[in-house]
Amino acid sequence: MAANHSFDIVSEIDFQEADNAVNQAIKEIQQRYDLKDSLTTIELNKKEKQILINTKDDYSRKQSIDILQSKFIKRGISIKSLKYGEPDAASNGRLRQKIELQSGIGKENAKKITSLVKDSKLKVSAQIQDEQVRVQSAKIDDLQEIQNLIKNADLDFPTQFVNYK
Repeated sequence: MAANHSFDIVSEIDFQEADNAVNQAIKEIQQRYDLKDSLTTIELNKKEKQILINTKDDYSRKQSIDILQSKFIKRGISIKSLKYGEPDAASNGRLRQKIELQSGIGKENAKKITSLVKDSKLKVSAQIQDEQVRVQSAKIDDLQEIQNLIKNADLDFPTQFVNYK
């Protein structure tokens, strides 16, 4: 009896962990001597899936982003999920930068994944379902090879594997 096995490829962010990373970054920025007088603020907007950094100059902005990235890495969140907007001028000569949090696999990225799966020449099928890709096969070994292929592919967004059946 040939049963089909499957798993889903998703790109998700744990917003509680992101919130913790932002709070830790704020604490470190407030304690650092070179950033104390920058009055840097970092705000996480979970509804709009974005982070807003407001600081006094370009040096403080770059250092704040570096600290934020290190906190994300420590919390197990891929920094590939961060999409940086252009810094723009805010009031009183300050700088503001929006960072979008990528959650979910968009149509173009889903097409990249399905083409990678098809190019592997393995007996598997990949289907796009909303913001995820389902991969099915009769052999578990083929599914494991696809997982390794996706992990080793240089994609510009993070991927996770869920619903392994």
